[in-house]
Amino acid sequence: MRALFIGGTGTISSAITKQLAADGCELYLINRGIRTNALPEGVKLLQGDIQDEAHIAMLIKDLTFDVVADFIAFEPLQLERDYRLFKGKTKQFIFISSASAYQTPLSDYRITEGTPLSNPYWAYSRNKIACEEYLIKMYREEGFPITIVRPSHTYDERSIPLGVHGRKGSWQVAKRMLEGKPVIIHGDGTSLWTMTHHRDFAKGFIGLMGNAHAIGEAVQITSDETVTWNQIYEAIADALGVKLQAVHVASELLAAGSTYDFRGGLLGDKANSVVFDNAKLKRLVPDYVATTRFDQGIKGTVANILAHPELQVEDPEFDAWCDRVIRAVQEAIEKI
Repeated sequence: MRALFIGGTGTISSAITKQLAADGCELYLINRGIRTNALPEGVKLLQGDIQDEAHIAMLIKDLTFDVVADFIAFEPLQLERDYRLFKGKTKQFIFISSASAYQTPLSDYRITEGTPLSNPYWAYSRNKIACEEYLIKMYREEGFPITIVRPSHTYDERSIPLGVHGRKGSWQVAKRMLEGKPVIIHGDGTSLWTMTHHRDFAKGFIGLMGNAHAIGEAVQITSDETVTWNQIYEAIADALGVKLQAVHVASELLAAGSTYDFRGGLLGDKANSVVFDNAKLKRLVPDYVATTRFDQGIKGTVANILAHPELQVEDPEFDAWCDRVIRAVQEAIEKI
């Protein structure tokens, strides 16, 4: 199989890249070259900015592919560019959408690919919906061979997945835990969530590549494990070897009174209970099973971050914000 990834080194895609290289796939990456030191042996780099359409067209002029996948498209204009570049040059085009595009709030917490797409809280999700609509139009009217993939909260070894964190990532929350400081959990922590390790995501994704039955389809790829946010934070604290000190704060309060964009990320996504039905994926990829429980996967993530100081990006501004919010909550409780 000859495949081309736009991106290929991010949280979702890096495990796919690694596995395909190990399997002997002829894999090309269009990449600006920022993370080339992490590329597996055998992967062919087409160095360039995907926004430079003329340059990319020159790079792929003599190439055709079995699969092209865009991991970094967020707006319809980017998909229109992809269509111009790859029409007639690939047997399958895979777009990575988002499970946050599903109906919010949900009419049924059990999510299938038939769940309506609607998210009034988050422009990111609405843009993903618009991207899907454009690709479906190109499939129906022009025969462009699309597959839409909808991941949910997927994590790797480089960042701790959380509900509430600052602009510089999640390390500051882990640092607070290590220092014995309280951390914020949105809501009462009992809403249901799904965390998917990127190696598990890779199994489903690779099974869709070159799969004739996936053409024209939208497919979600997640773990079957459902956990609460309290369980998620407990597992992180356990992996760090500390006792969790949690302060629960209403998601609406965090979204309304914050300099951080929690309206989209919480009200439009993580504050809602979700349970994914992966029956469609398992019909298309019969041997798919997510085998990494969150409490196991997060131990590997934490161990890797603790071993690599460059991944420990501090965020003093967010730390101070947490202190202010927690202090305000405690003062409010005392006044009741």
